[in-house]
Amino acid sequence: MILAEYSSRWINDFEAIKREIGIALKGLACTIDHVGSTSVPNLDSKPIIDIDIIYAKPSDFKKIKSELEKSGYHHTGNQGIEDRDVFKRTGKMTNEILDAVKHHLYVCPIGSSALERHILCRNFLRENDWARIKYQQMKYDIAEKANQDRKIYATLKEIYVNDFIDLLIEEE
Repeated sequence: MILAEYSSRWINDFEAIKREIGIALKGLACTIDHVGSTSVPNLDSKPIIDIDIIYAKPSDFKKIKSELEKSGYHHTGNQGIEDRDVFKRTGKMTNEILDAVKHHLYVCPIGSSALERHILCRNFLRENDWARIKYQQMKYDIAEKANQDRKIYATLKEIYVNDFIDLLIEEE
């Protein structure tokens, strides 16, 4: 199954990852935020924690990037989304938590439209049960259409869910 029933463990997983990344980024001007479906209580999701590291000044990005690379991440660019840089584990270093808990790590400047989209969507789904329920059903429908294939699911989700998220953001 692509989707898993909501688990409060996801909040603990986020906090554990945040602690580890916080150690690496100690003293740097940034915040670490839990976004995505796993950050919304009672929303079934792919069990992958989405995390945004948020910074204010362009010079902060270079420092964050350097420290993340020292911690076993590599920068994979923005993957087609402006002002949202993606970092993935390299496999060259080990960390009991960072390697055990599946997560997506993004680094975004304050004011980034990608960051704003993450935050507004998360907050709207947290505050509006009807939207959370509808979004969850859409994800299950897409998973069924994708025959539980993760790549097809991701493609279909881009097509069908982005419009719904845009509507949520307009509501906000």
